[in-house]
Amino acid sequence: MIGLMATKVGMTQVFDENGNLIPVTVIRVEPNTVVSVKKEETFGYNAVVLGLDDLKASRTSKPYAGQFPEGIAPKRHLKEFRDFDSEVAVGDQIGVELFESIRFLDVTATSKGKGFQGVMKRWGFHGGRASHGSKFHREPGGTGNSTTPGHTFKNIKMPGRMGRERVTVQNLKIQKIDPELKVVMVRGSVPGNKDCTLIIKSAVKKEF
Repeated sequence: MIGLMATKVGMTQVFDENGNLIPVTVIRVEPNTVVSVKKEETFGYNAVVLGLDDLKASRTSKPYAGQFPEGIAPKRHLKEFRDFDSEVAVGDQIGVELFESIRFLDVTATSKGKGFQGVMKRWGFHGGRASHGSKFHREPGGTGNSTTPGHTFKNIKMPGRMGRERVTVQNLKIQKIDPELKVVMVRGSVPGNKDCTLIIKSAVKKEF
């Protein structure tokens, strides 16, 4: 497994060699700094800790800054990648070229918040008849169970807060990699707002 932290730029479209139009998401991959390399002999597992986006020293507490080796500025984002399939050392800069031999990615981010929503938007309920006089249109309907047991069970699909959850979209095909612009284009959409931080990894279910 290999992975990096990146930033979502937005969506656009490209044409393949056959002239087919393909919707893609542009992901900017600024160089990730190797902050720490964990070995199985010491920690019980192998992992690499990567950092992204420098943080001002005045904005950093001493306990947080203490985990960064000398010569490496504190980073705003830290992420540990277990079983990292690449030889790296502390202080190395890893960029988009890491994915040159990869075809599919898994992308993780926090989805867009939708606020409080009804059952039709949140769960895809069909709702009632749209005809005049039905008096049942966008409501969830009954949730109880008559006299026995006489109450609503847990986990019933009802209105509530929607979105702003950790979401992973799997098996996104890499359409194009541009090392000069530091971007990778994947086919389809990825979760999160524009300019949000993404975690992109090599796909665990699909290689070719």
